[in-house]
Amino acid sequence: MRLSWRRSSGTEDRFEAWITQSHQRRVLAGETTPVGPCPDEAFLRDLARRSKRISLSDSRVDHAATCPECMGRLLEFRRKVYSRRRKLEFAAAIASCLVVALAVLTIGRYRVSQLPGLENLAGISKIVNLWDVGTIRGEQPSQLQSVSLPAGLVSVKIILPRFSAPGQYEVSVTRDQNGNGVVAQSSAVAVSTGAKEILSLDLDLRKVKAGQYFLAITHELDQAAYYYPLQIR
Repeated sequence: MRLSWRRSSGTEDRFEAWITQSHQRRVLAGETTPVGPCPDEAFLRDLARRSKRISLSDSRVDHAATCPECMGRLLEFRRKVYSRRRKLEFAAAIASCLVVALAVLTIGRYRVSQLPGLENLAGISKIVNLWDVGTIRGEQPSQLQSVSLPAGLVSVKIILPRFSAPGQYEVSVTRDQNGNGVVAQSSAVAVSTGAKEILSLDLDLRKVKAGQYFLAITHELDQAAYYYPLQIR
């Protein structure tokens, strides 16, 4: 049994471990002669915990180091002490991880809450009703009522003008009615609702500056787009 509490390393540590194991085998095999009576259980527990209250010159230490019965009990107490320490270390590690995770989550939520324009990330629902609205096709001038959309991530439902054909449509936001300067684009298939054809799509206008634009709508079988004045606010 290793009775010295000093720390060693390398070859010396391995050598001491070998001596300890060899001595324990001899004691447990009854090859040693115990000195004095067996100490009580409280003493063996303190010895297993390496209590500083116990002096190595105490005769009970010599007895425990040479008695098969005391050695067996001492080793069992040592295993329990080691197991308890491992459980406490494991619990402490889990608690530390939970504290760190909670701190990261709290900081993350705080930072997200401080982001400007966060409401735009959720998507703003808008309906653009073009059922009774005239159009500008190509460069043909016309007086139209301006469509208005916010500068954000917009979920748009577009009610197409009368007599619009079903099928795939491409929708763009452009700087002029010639299709130049596309700042946002999406596509969708028109869904028939009664006599109306409706497009449902998302337009990302978060980086678009407020001002005057055009909403360009093009059918998959049509080469020319229909333009509607658009106000980004």
